[in-house]
Amino acid sequence: MYYFTTRFNSIKKKILIVEDVEDTRVLIKFLLESLGYQVIEAIDGFKAVELVRHQIPDLILMDMALPLIDGITATKIIRHFKETSKVPIIALTASGQFIYQQAIEAGCSDLILKPIDVDTFQPIIEYHLQRVCCE
Repeated sequence: MYYFTTRFNSIKKKILIVEDVEDTRVLIKFLLESLGYQVIEAIDGFKAVELVRHQIPDLILMDMALPLIDGITATKIIRHFKETSKVPIIALTASGQFIYQQAIEAGCSDLILKPIDVDTFQPIIEYHLQRVCCE
């Protein structure tokens, strides 16, 4: 079993998980809550867009293959809101590097491949949260 600690999480950061596959969403939520983060969830791109208008997260984990509005489109829409224009959005995909360029062009900051590697997950999250807090 993995035990996580966070280095700079004195103020509980809010992370939005946008993932339609329940098992994956539950795993990510568990990992993030183990790190001490507050988690909010959306199961499709439409819900994600609506949610960020009312609850501005510190970071978004965005699946690329979503119902209603796909992750690429949802990212582009979220980037147009002034309040979320600089929020890190990390693409989640099982499609490998194939989607990487599209995700970056849409406004994603990085990409995490699924299945998630728990050893690299925490450093990626912390890196992007730290970049935003220190810019």
